[in-house]
Amino acid sequence: MGPLTLPIVMSLLFCAAQGSPQLRRANDRQGQCAYTFTVPSPREGTCTEPGEAMTAIRELQRENAAVRQETDATKTRLSLLEKVVNRLLGGEATGESTSSSQSSAHAQVEVQRLRLEKDEWESQRGSLEMAYSDLLKEKSSLEEEKQRLTERLEKAQQKQCPQVDETSRNRDQPIPSRQGVGLSGAGSHGGVPRTSSGQGKGGPSELSRWGADGVGYQELKSELTALPASRMLPESQGSEKMGKPGCGELTWVGEPTTFRKADNIAGKYGVWMRDPEPVSPFTLDTVWRINTVGADIRQVFEYENVDQLVKGYPAKVYVVPRSMESNGAVVYKGSIYYARRKSRIIVKYDFKTETVAIQKELVDAGFHGKYPYSWGGYTDIDLAVDELGLWAIYSTENTKGSIVISRLDPATLEVKQSWNTTIRKSSVANAFMVCGTLYTVASYSSPTTTINFAFDTHTGVQKALSVPFKNLYGYNSMVDYNPTEKKIYGWDNYNMVAYDVRLSKM
Repeated sequence: MGPLTLPIVMSLLFCAAQGSPQLRRANDRQGQCAYTFTVPSPREGTCTEPGEAMTAIRELQRENAAVRQETDATKTRLSLLEKVVNRLLGGEATGESTSSSQSSAHAQVEVQRLRLEKDEWESQRGSLEMAYSDLLKEKSSLEEEKQRLTERLEKAQQKQCPQVDETSRNRDQPIPSRQGVGLSGAGSHGGVPRTSSGQGKGGPSELSRWGADGVGYQELKSELTALPASRMLPESQGSEKMGKPGCGELTWVGEPTTFRKADNIAGKYGVWMRDPEPVSPFTLDTVWRINTVGADIRQVFEYENVDQLVKGYPAKVYVVPRSMESNGAVVYKGSIYYARRKSRIIVKYDFKTETVAIQKELVDAGFHGKYPYSWGGYTDIDLAVDELGLWAIYSTENTKGSIVISRLDPATLEVKQSWNTTIRKSSVANAFMVCGTLYTVASYSSPTTTINFAFDTHTGVQKALSVPFKNLYGYNSMVDYNPTEKKIYGWDNYNMVAYDVRLSKM
């Protein structure tokens, strides 16, 4: 396009803007075809000169440039407005709003949690204050009871031990000590020395000598009231224990023997045992094992014997349908009994049929960390087996954390009878049953600890003991008794151990 073409075209465009153009075609002087455009002028009789056309074109260009700038600016503002609207309605604003909303929700959750913790601490403080008040009242009543018992003991000794002179004391045989009266096996204190003079060593001065005022009332009460069952209960109530062969009071626990160490962290705590009364196809040699670390404890390993356990070759692995709570399970008469996770429901699972035979709620029992042993581990409900059958060791709100013992029917899981003790469950490391008597272990971590309390369900008598007991590996989380083998099974910091025991003759 030539240099003059653009002005002509622009002129034509300008003229077109002024009115309707007309196109004519004709031959010029040289005989060539020529096209002529005619545009009406806004002013009649005039025609724009080329200079005026160029001026008009430049003005149009400037106006066009201004319009374009204004349009671009408008577009820019519109784009910014669209971004703002998008941020407000969605897009980036949605993320910020969501983040802000999440932060606000998180803050509200934290505030709610802190309020709940505050309420819980205030509730615990109130409970502690009430418990402290109850303890003060109990202390007062216990001191009164202690005084009454001391007076009764003095009167009993004065009545049965009359004064005699020195000559008679030398002539006659020494009066034999009464079994059961006085301090029968109460820890390291032994019994009250009994002489032929009723007032001498049996009186208040002797009580002061062996430190009656310095021992705990729990121990003192059991010492002063430890009478034989035959003098406290009808014969029918004490005959069951007396009739069981090999039954007696626990007097000695041997050194632990280690059988195997668990392979991984799941076995830091656990349960291992034999069935004291197995049913076919299982035998007295069959060993059962459960690793109890984790939120879903469901696997039970069966081993043909201890050798297979040591080698790590299970005969079968059972998977119970509902997860267990901690390590309070026992195997008895071909079934495993355990507390269901996060509940007070006791489950009986039959190994032969591999089904749940029955499950029943242990009414009022604390669970999932409410009343555990001192080592923790959600050990609120601990099941046990002894010569008399199946037992549950637990606590309730009514007993304020003290141990409750219930004898269960293994077929129906009904509670046959219950006994309340004054032993705080959280103050002892573990507990087990022997011949109808509850025994507690003082510490789960001390290498040399003791079996420190006993509660006899036949007499209702509770007393302090001091039977040495060893935690060889420093974290004994399971202590269970096998009445057939007369052994205690333990799980001590990954290690499966067993103790021989010795019972006194009844």
